[in-house]
Amino acid sequence: MAEPDIRFNDGAAYERMMGVWSRIAGDVFLDWLAPPKDQRWLDVGCGNGAFTERVVERCAPAAIEGIDPSEAQLSYARERHKAGIATYRSGDAMALPFVDNSFDITASALVLFFVPDTDKAVSEMVRVTKPGGLVA
Repeated sequence: MAEPDIRFNDGAAYERMMGVWSRIAGDVFLDWLAPPKDQRWLDVGCGNGAFTERVVERCAPAAIEGIDPSEAQLSYARERHKAGIATYRSGDAMALPFVDNSFDITASALVLFFVPDTDKAVSEMVRVTKPGGLVA
């Protein structure tokens, strides 16, 4: 039996169904990470920006980029973002479009379950994170 192809292509619908849970999970994740302020972040699998916004609100990042394969989710993330610090782009967690050592913190709060090759995604997260940085 083939694995289901789970896709989230509607940012507003995702927000209505999962937004509150994404924020709760994001808060627990950020409490656990206890990241320093003024860091350059990458949110891998940012979806509609729910976790990205929690980082902006709670962590005072120097910059944050969100990457996701769904342009519809990214469109919603761009519309919801008001702080002007986050940027969003389409991309694949298994082939991140960034040079080595680009970020202080690279996080994937809710997406690794959906990535076909988790080892490759985590390897990419490590690659784009500065030495001594945080990958979670």
